[in-house]
Amino acid sequence: MAKVSFAEKIKNLFKRSSIDSDFFEDLTDNLIEGDVGAKNAFEIVELLEAECKKEHLSEQKDIENALKIILMKYVHQIDLQPEKDGTNIWMILGVNGVGKTTSVAKLGYYFKRKGLDNLVLASADTFRAAAIEQLNMHGERTGLRVVSHQHGSDPAAVVYDAADACSAKGPGLVLADTAGRLHNKENLVRELQKINKICMEKASPSCYKKILVLDATTGQNALRQAEAFNEAVGLDAVILTKYDSTAKGGVAISVGKELDLPFAFVCDGEKYENIRPFNAEEYISAFIGL
Repeated sequence: MAKVSFAEKIKNLFKRSSIDSDFFEDLTDNLIEGDVGAKNAFEIVELLEAECKKEHLSEQKDIENALKIILMKYVHQIDLQPEKDGTNIWMILGVNGVGKTTSVAKLGYYFKRKGLDNLVLASADTFRAAAIEQLNMHGERTGLRVVSHQHGSDPAAVVYDAADACSAKGPGLVLADTAGRLHNKENLVRELQKINKICMEKASPSCYKKILVLDATTGQNALRQAEAFNEAVGLDAVILTKYDSTAKGGVAISVGKELDLPFAFVCDGEKYENIRPFNAEEYISAFIGL
């Protein structure tokens, strides 16, 4: 028997003949299961219930739309584009295993296809030899320049050299892959703050962004990661990876509601082409099965 997707569960819930207290309880349970978080799920359903009573909503379509409007308040999107007249540096952050290095390559490929020819990938995760090798491999496959140092070298120095390589050719974009060892938060914060300082020095005014990569399948762990990185350096945007049939998707709601962080891109496959700008309305519609 085929497993029912999360969106299908929500959809089936709305097909009930009566919208009663059981419906709202089950909706709360479903939202918690969908990685929205218990506190947020209760608040959202309370708002929906109040709206249904106030507006005398009983039709499936009307209640779905009311839920969509509530959720849209919490999910934010941002259109991230490199500034055309400066050296842009985007520091890509995230814990190991979320698809950070691949996202760097996908972003580079995305902007290359949009006509940006001065792109540099900076291999600033120098603690993992595999990350350096992986980014170099992506560079070869996509035809993008990669600046890397040897394993164990200073990550900030890699970003420094990548910024120089980019600015020597004029306006462009540096995408810096960084380490994500959250188990030693103090060291991570210290390291990121050092890279942060170099990025602020080397990027043109208003051309520096800090972007977090989150795995859509990791649920509330993703929120904890976002909190830690936001506290460390202050984030500008999020990229959501592994957003396919296994992802329930509620993480964008909890990250938006708790931290007010916008989402810039979503990745939904292994190929370099599998990245697109995040669309909040599409995301919410898919989440509740519209």
